[in-house]
Amino acid sequence: MHRNRRRATVAASALIIGGLTVAAVGAPALAAPTPDTSALTQAVTIGGLKAQLAALQGIADANGGTRAAGTPGYEASLDYVEETLSAAGYIVTRQPFSYSFIEYDGSTLDQTAPGATSYPFIDAFYPMEFTGTGVVTAPVRAVDVNLTGDRASTSGCESADFAGFQTGSIALIQRGSCDFSVKAANAVAAGAAGVIIFNQGNDNPNDDRFGVFGGTLSSANWTQTPVPVVSASFQVGAGLVGTAGLVMRMNVVATATTINTANLIADTSGGRADRTVVVGAHLDSVPEGPGINDNGSGTATLIETALQLSNLGIQPENRIRFAFWGGEEDGLIGSSYYVSQLSKTQIKQHLVNLNFDMLGSPNGGRFVYDGDGSGFGTVGPNGSDVIEGVFDSYFASKNLLTEPTAFDGRSDYFAFIEAGIPAGGLFSGAEDIKSPAQAVKFGGTAGVAFDPCYHQACDTYANIDDVIFEQLADAAAHATLVFGDTESAVNGTAKGKAAGQFKPAFKGNNALR
Repeated sequence: MHRNRRRATVAASALIIGGLTVAAVGAPALAAPTPDTSALTQAVTIGGLKAQLAALQGIADANGGTRAAGTPGYEASLDYVEETLSAAGYIVTRQPFSYSFIEYDGSTLDQTAPGATSYPFIDAFYPMEFTGTGVVTAPVRAVDVNLTGDRASTSGCESADFAGFQTGSIALIQRGSCDFSVKAANAVAAGAAGVIIFNQGNDNPNDDRFGVFGGTLSSANWTQTPVPVVSASFQVGAGLVGTAGLVMRMNVVATATTINTANLIADTSGGRADRTVVVGAHLDSVPEGPGINDNGSGTATLIETALQLSNLGIQPENRIRFAFWGGEEDGLIGSSYYVSQLSKTQIKQHLVNLNFDMLGSPNGGRFVYDGDGSGFGTVGPNGSDVIEGVFDSYFASKNLLTEPTAFDGRSDYFAFIEAGIPAGGLFSGAEDIKSPAQAVKFGGTAGVAFDPCYHQACDTYANIDDVIFEQLADAAAHATLVFGDTESAVNGTAKGKAAGQFKPAFKGNNALR
């Protein structure tokens, strides 16, 4: 699960691999009855899951403490999964691809008048994804900010906010209401030479509205903004508002590095290829740590489900494709590449995508992706409600409470739902804070993040709640077999996109508004 403000993707050259085609076309709704999955769910045990986590931790320990894409730790992770699932009888293929990511080390933000102040990189400010680069020294003009009451803000959301704005100035804009891309575009249209968007400074149960935040400027065409744009903490921004004679110097530096990496695909040897069930989890970690919850937990769930299907001799009606994505932490690159290489016909031959990303958070919850939109209003492709229902029914049969989680674009289902493929999955929580009501529902501690080690070096083998992990892994195994054995297609896949439309732009990793 990605929100890594230090890294961002921009462009890629893709290497196409064969051997991943799917055959004829399927159509209508999910068939009943639900198959008996108890043998499989009982075979997927916490012991087996933790053995996989131990293997991934060992790989990270032997490779500088990380399994990030493009590193030896990731390559060793690929080797491990390939050897394990090949030995279990799966048809295993690597799908190589390349992309670039940008690092902003060396960027600076300074006040040059009145007086001189330098603001620390990362702790006080950070360049936004798709920012322009270069040096700007100019007067600063605050744009419709609100520092009183609840600090509700529409700063920069309307062109009228910039009435009287002096061309060539730096626009100081407050977070709130509309997309960052809208705020930046309005500033550019008003003649701004640079933009500082500072945090809103209000209480928000789903986000930090005080510190420096990761922000993405483009939510549609992923094009670069023509002027430097940075985010800043509320403290920094509020301190600048109203400063007479304020002049700032912005210097945004970007360095691109090419990453050569791969997805790993493991197919069942049988099953209908025209109803392929893609069960996905990202294999890479962030550079800062071994990524055992994020996303060793999803990886381990896929490996154990695949092994136990093989050990039990289960031959599903449909082909099950276990997909281990690369480059997720750099912007959902591997899964986006996979979908981009499918023809319209091949897209229609994908029954569903099941996505498992962070299943063992140490202060976790049981979250099911909101396929029908009833929880958050964002509806998945036709058939996503069926997937949500399968998970909800399973947990209800175990007397386990759940909550919906939004399709917010932060994990590998993103490309699938863009292509019209029904999607769903599970999540145990990341950096958001557990509420008192959620502590009652799921256990754990209110007022603490679901995963306090999210994207940190402490995301190790010790950073797992065994109970939550086994519950979610069993539900994942259950859904895998349910869709693997259905005798008809889930409604959906009406929106196929042509193959080769690989846009390895940074998607979903940072906040859009």
